[in-house]
Amino acid sequence: MKFDSFDSRLELLKNNYKKLTEIRNKELVQNNGLYCRWENPILTSKHIPYFWKYNLNKTENPFLLETMGINATFNSGAIYWKGKYILCVRIEGNDRKSFFALAQSPNGVDNFIFNDCPIDLPQTSEDDVNVYDMRLVSHEDGFIYGLFCTERKDDSVSDTSTALANCGIVRTKDLISWERLPDLKSNSHQQRNVVLHPEFVDGQYALYTRPQDGFISVGKGGGIGWALTKSMTNPEIDDEKIIDNKVYHTIKELKNGQGPAPLKTDDGWLHLAHGVRNTAAGLRYVLYMFMTDLEKPWEITYAPSGHFIAPINQERVGDVSNVVFCNGWILNQKNEVFIYYASSDTRMHVATSTLDRLVSYCKLAPTDKGVSHLNNRDRIDLITENLKIIDCSVQK
Repeated sequence: MKFDSFDSRLELLKNNYKKLTEIRNKELVQNNGLYCRWENPILTSKHIPYFWKYNLNKTENPFLLETMGINATFNSGAIYWKGKYILCVRIEGNDRKSFFALAQSPNGVDNFIFNDCPIDLPQTSEDDVNVYDMRLVSHEDGFIYGLFCTERKDDSVSDTSTALANCGIVRTKDLISWERLPDLKSNSHQQRNVVLHPEFVDGQYALYTRPQDGFISVGKGGGIGWALTKSMTNPEIDDEKIIDNKVYHTIKELKNGQGPAPLKTDDGWLHLAHGVRNTAAGLRYVLYMFMTDLEKPWEITYAPSGHFIAPINQERVGDVSNVVFCNGWILNQKNEVFIYYASSDTRMHVATSTLDRLVSYCKLAPTDKGVSHLNNRDRIDLITENLKIIDCSVQK
């Protein structure tokens, strides 16, 4: 067994980290016209700075052992800030505890570099046992809000794997200093995937919620909810209504939840969400889209059937296989949309599109009719019309 010296190993760590973070990404050829995937994951556990994982004091750590390893980088919030594409990355250590860190890129598809240190998340009177999946939202009140899931032990049961999930909230104006606000109060037993709408609605803050009965099982709950609160410094909701429910024999028959905050368009609010169904191989997470009314963001106007993005190839393999999840996207000044999605709770990817393409997809794609023969009729109608076009082209 042969190990390199401390100095040579340290030099290798530095060089490998530099090479990895400077790799140029490559847009892949796509045929669906909706979006382009990119060749390389944009963030993996290897992209974490080496000085986050190793004690570089030669006296204290003469063998240069990795003592604070990183397991995964995934489920990132996103924001376009001062000309940079910034991700708030969920990073999970080998200790299974997650934390948040900001990484920025000049172009949104590669060269992501982490800030020197992770976010030192302020606590409430009751410490978070674990935190994850922050959505970053620039609200019209002037603050950037970060809504995330805070998890604590459920002391009402003896099962050590059972937890209570709720919505934790922070806000900032500079992405440097973070103010912790009280956790969301609601009548639901569990709250996950809570997202802040970027504008006031009827003079109040609007939230997309996901009430559920248990930590894992949604029970009688589930679906994407809608609720209003008068204040984010004392966030409390009394009335939740489900605006996008889970539906039998669809991609969201088990549960579904809002992804990032919706994007405002001339045709309404553009939404990206995740849907979950059960399979013989376990749960399958995919992404889907819908739109809501511009003045009434709780009313769905367009709802394409089926998934928008599903895991493929290496994306299907990881800590929790067959999963894609998104809680961050960016619309830049060119109307380009950068969709940041994680695969299998392990790594981060990006898919790129345009606002016009995504809106057109939502308006053009048929809605699920609920039964196979009617969905098939939509396809037959499409084929019939297309054959007329093809025949006309051949005759010419």
